[in-house]
Amino acid sequence: MKVLVVDDDVVSRMVLMHLVDACGQFDIVEAEDGEDAWLQLSGGLRPAICFCDLRMPRLSGMDLLSRVRAHPQIAAMPFVLVTSANDSATVDRANGLGADGYLVKPFDAAAVSACLAPLLAAAEEAETPIATMARLGIDGERLLVYLGGFQTQLAAASTDLAALLADGDIEGARVRLDRLHAGCQTLGLNGAAAAIRGLPGGELDPAAVQITLAETVRAVLRQSDALRALQG
Repeated sequence: MKVLVVDDDVVSRMVLMHLVDACGQFDIVEAEDGEDAWLQLSGGLRPAICFCDLRMPRLSGMDLLSRVRAHPQIAAMPFVLVTSANDSATVDRANGLGADGYLVKPFDAAAVSACLAPLLAAAEEAETPIATMARLGIDGERLLVYLGGFQTQLAAASTDLAALLADGDIEGARVRLDRLHAGCQTLGLNGAAAAIRGLPGGELDPAAVQITLAETVRAVLRQSDALRALQG
């Protein structure tokens, strides 16, 4: 599983790469600035998540995020902005562009681990499409319809959950997550279901929730691709 680390400051980049490596099971790819990262991404690199510095020459983290969200093949990639700035205006702008998380330097190992944990959980093996069809008593076309509908539901849930957590409605957010968990179980997305269920109790971290949702979307896309491959 690839992790892209983008930072023009080599020391910061090395520190973050070390923290990612300490979490295990990740193939780390580095980029020296936003332009270097964009060249790799537009050239076919498909990381499971990107940690990107905010302020860089040639192409800033905000500008890279904007390009990623406009690219259909990588738009769902979890994107965590990294910076020493922590003012509300910067955070609001990052959220408006679709950032999934926000790390403040100096790095906290627990915060980095929290961003990566949903990816590890969601990477668990999903049920095969054939097994899902047999369990539900449906054909491939119907399963594709279900997967597409669930993907639409996830997109709406991302916005709704962000609003619920911003309002402090933890109970409402938990109810919404429980519905998504049930959807994952129904569609045989075992890893994604485990990732949702594995979100810590008590206060929910908005960044961890968004990363979990983004990886669930990726699980849906992987399952859809596997089903289409079966259908020839």
